[in-house]
Amino acid sequence: MAIDEAITLKKLEVFLAFMKLNNMARVSELLDQSTVSVHRSLHSLEQAMRCPLFKRDGRSLIPLQSAYILAEYAQQAINKVEEGVRKVHEAAGFSATRLKIGSLYSLTLRCIPQLMIGLKLRKPALDIDLTLGSNRDLIQQLADGRLDAIVIGLHEQSKLNNPDDNQALVAVPLFDDDVFLAAPLHSPYAGQQRVNLNDLRDEKFVTLTDGFVTSQDFAYCFERAGFAPNISMRVQDIFSLINLVSGGIGYSLLPGRVGTFSSHIELIPLEPKFGARQRITLLLPKARERDPNLLALTAECRMYGRNGGKSAFF
Repeated sequence: MAIDEAITLKKLEVFLAFMKLNNMARVSELLDQSTVSVHRSLHSLEQAMRCPLFKRDGRSLIPLQSAYILAEYAQQAINKVEEGVRKVHEAAGFSATRLKIGSLYSLTLRCIPQLMIGLKLRKPALDIDLTLGSNRDLIQQLADGRLDAIVIGLHEQSKLNNPDDNQALVAVPLFDDDVFLAAPLHSPYAGQQRVNLNDLRDEKFVTLTDGFVTSQDFAYCFERAGFAPNISMRVQDIFSLINLVSGGIGYSLLPGRVGTFSSHIELIPLEPKFGARQRITLLLPKARERDPNLLALTAECRMYGRNGGKSAFF
């Protein structure tokens, strides 16, 4: 038997509210509808069922046995639909109790911990999974749906910085970070106000492997200097790179935020014509920007940016 198109979930909700309250005025108040609208929904539902549901006693409606049977199955239907909506939202990451965030190793000293603490204060019941990796890996995982949002550094000329060129993602900037020459303590360049990269043509360098924003900036700076650096080693994490620099294996170009990672290296500013800047940015899918958990993360990132790199709760 085909279900009449006039039997809608909204009418079933009105019907169930009436069966529980048995009072038109109270149903009207509960559902924020006029009593006329409530009466019209009940009458329309009764017509669509093609059998009587109520007995009229003056202006009152007395439920018949048919109404009680309908109420039993209508409640099951509403419960199933609500469960289905919840499951769909969870599968899509909306209103889930777990948020999967990706970020860079170089943001784990201050930025990410403060963001996570602020987010937990906003959403105490939220569980957070943190994945660390390169820009390339994190952007791919975001595109594949394996991550809900990422906080990464973007090269100053990246198209992801421009909303007009990036229709699929929402970009929320947190702060800008200049790139410096990373040198061991007491190097020949120690104490210089600005470093000319051309003075380092004969020096050895260490850098990150491809896929990291810092390796992209490394290449960009030397492209501006007009020569290819002598690279003695490439590594896959910022901590190993800092240790190699401090051990005198080679110089490198690193963002200012890593300066507090080690007391055994010095970050020396580059001359402006050789410099580069990273923009630390939250990226999330535009299709999910209204998700409550991502709204909370976005708000925390905006507050962090307005406070000059400090959490709203610090």
